[in-house]
Amino acid sequence: MDAVTRPHFYHHGNPGRDGEKQRCHFCQIRSFTTHARFPVTIVNTEDDAVLDPDFRFVDSSILGKDVEPTKKEFLTGCECVDSDDCQYSTCNCLQDVEDDSSDDEDDDDFYGEKPRKRVYAYHSHGTKAGHLRSRILASRNPIYECHESCACGPECPNRVVERGRKIPLQVFRTRNRGWGVRSTVDIKKGQFVDKYMGEIITAHEANRRRAKSHIAQRKDVYLFALDKFSDPGSYDERLRGPPLEVDGEFMSGPTRFVNHSCNPNMRIFARVGDHADKHLHDLALFAIRDIPRGEELTFDYVDGVDDSENDALDPEKQKDMTRCLCGSEDCRGYLW
Repeated sequence: MDAVTRPHFYHHGNPGRDGEKQRCHFCQIRSFTTHARFPVTIVNTEDDAVLDPDFRFVDSSILGKDVEPTKKEFLTGCECVDSDDCQYSTCNCLQDVEDDSSDDEDDDDFYGEKPRKRVYAYHSHGTKAGHLRSRILASRNPIYECHESCACGPECPNRVVERGRKIPLQVFRTRNRGWGVRSTVDIKKGQFVDKYMGEIITAHEANRRRAKSHIAQRKDVYLFALDKFSDPGSYDERLRGPPLEVDGEFMSGPTRFVNHSCNPNMRIFARVGDHADKHLHDLALFAIRDIPRGEELTFDYVDGVDDSENDALDPEKQKDMTRCLCGSEDCRGYLW
């Protein structure tokens, strides 16, 4: 590890060595706009392993070949005058929200004698401001946020994921599971941690990469399908066909190193900004319980897959599965 860090700390603050700097993981994470306040660090006190030199840290996903964003003329945002409009029932960004009830009676505002129910996913006041509400956290429902095309402004309480990571993260070497991720601060239940990022590729390209990989199951650890809104009957042709996938194996943020657990402390949610970009929705990680600083961050790689527990008990299917090393009492033993 020292051999890798030495060039960065001794030479990369000086002119020159541009090619070396581009490949340097420490230079990559220092280029993040959030680095000064919420840094990403890399430590290894277990062995001499270093991160794959072919891996590149990025702070936003990259569109791969044949993946096109929605044209600007089709992008729309809400016309809310202020955050009150966004918080309640008039925001266009929330048109697809099915459940507008609140699970936090003491957090409702009152208009006259009747409480006004918030329709979006987050608390907006007090110590829980910006945290997911319990009814969302316990679900697998998508999160709909305001975004850069909206009139409500950057301080709208419904822009939590859009404003980015607000937590320092540390990529560290575990004793038996390769690299992992933890935070150097306490994380509260419902708090946004970070997005899973990478290269967004077509389903055809994802299958090509699986076939090329020596161990297809290992490749699947880094591929996440953007299939939350897939619908054969959709009017949007991009949602009717095979979904795009995010490949984080060789370019991603620190969450690429988050390990699986059958009893995780985070959950991944589909987050939508502009409704015209549902096929490119974000994968946002939130804490599902309080997480003390230093505890390894984990999520369930097969969360929501109905047959995952039964498959893990089938000796024939186990041959094509990866052995789970999470060590939790609820460990299924295997995962895809």
